[in-house]
Amino acid sequence: MGEHDTPGPDGRRRIEVTPISFRDVVPEIPTTGYLTHGIYAYPAKFIPQVVRYCIRTYTHENDCIVDPFAGSGTVGLEAYLLRRNALLLDINPLLDHIVPIKVYTGKVPLDQGILQERLHDMIRNEAAFHPQWSKIGYWYPTRVYDRLAECWGWVHAADPDAAYTRLITAALAKASKYFSYADHTTPKLFRTGKKRRLIARILQEDWEGRLIAMVGGGAEAHLRDVNALVALAAGNTARVSHHGGVDSVTYTFGPHARFDALITSPPYLQAQEYLRTAKLNLYWMGHTEEEIRTLSRLEIPYRKPDRIVRTETLDALKAEVGRERLVRMLDSYFCHTITALENAAARLAPGSRACIFTGNPKADGKTVEIWRILAEHFSGRGYAVEGVYEDTIKVRRLFGSRKNKNPDGMKAEYLLVLRKD
Repeated sequence: MGEHDTPGPDGRRRIEVTPISFRDVVPEIPTTGYLTHGIYAYPAKFIPQVVRYCIRTYTHENDCIVDPFAGSGTVGLEAYLLRRNALLLDINPLLDHIVPIKVYTGKVPLDQGILQERLHDMIRNEAAFHPQWSKIGYWYPTRVYDRLAECWGWVHAADPDAAYTRLITAALAKASKYFSYADHTTPKLFRTGKKRRLIARILQEDWEGRLIAMVGGGAEAHLRDVNALVALAAGNTARVSHHGGVDSVTYTFGPHARFDALITSPPYLQAQEYLRTAKLNLYWMGHTEEEIRTLSRLEIPYRKPDRIVRTETLDALKAEVGRERLVRMLDSYFCHTITALENAAARLAPGSRACIFTGNPKADGKTVEIWRILAEHFSGRGYAVEGVYEDTIKVRRLFGSRKNKNPDGMKAEYLLVLRKD
């Protein structure tokens, strides 16, 4: 399996692609949201079946894995379950709120009675927390905002590292979006007339009781998921470290950092604004407007390339696309995505693998074969293409109220496996 010396019909080097269904290959994972994978919503989540396949195939117990685009921490949870260590990096500071409860490493089950006491404390709290965001009032009716500010006031006064606080925070984050003017059916942050009408109807009912019930019910469900993880991971000593709000392009690893695998899913082309998606929650969680603005400038659509990546496929694509704006976007995307991958892969042990999961989006109607461009770039630079696996997408939810860049959705996703020579 791998590259062939003979060119394909289009003149490019041919790379063998193997069809696969990761859901069939990893049948022990029943759903993508099993255990604690579903505690936080996150756009374009890395499906755990792919991660488990990579960990199981290319690593051993006690190995250490790095993910420079960690997102919602899927690699961290799967690594922990398989008794591997992991280092997770992401520009989105939400990672540091997700991982401690999603990859809960406590050895004793959490107590539902204690959770109920904490929920009662939250309900009675009157000391408000006000997010440092000038536009927060745009997203809420005044009375809903005031009640949420009291709930979040309790979160900020409680022990931030306590598991019960984190359970409630996760449930409150979901409720805070549901009771806003933001469309809660999609990760994207945008206000719709339909949602304004829904909020108007909710406010005619016992909306406050509904809000509290939603937070309480969510926290209890999260407790059950966490306790299932505790039972499954009995005796597990693996460590998962995480650093949110960091730039994987320039991140400085410790002098002795060594990894046995890189497993990641980079941000998708034209869908990289994850901070914009998360900022309603981030402001409630205490992050400032200046902090989020600074990090947002480092997201790929707003970042100028400091080098131009050249590969056979990318050069041909840019010549076809033509439009200057899209060429700039491609240059930015591949510059910073590849630099982040190179930065982490430089710490890989010889003979280890980099597993990179991507889709093939479209730009101006032209398919962008991200996996092929990455394969062409890394080949001959100390890495060999060991395999490319094509997984047909069974379910892809598109939102009719938005102008989708790829209105038919991607048909498949690809796992590129590189071996470090």
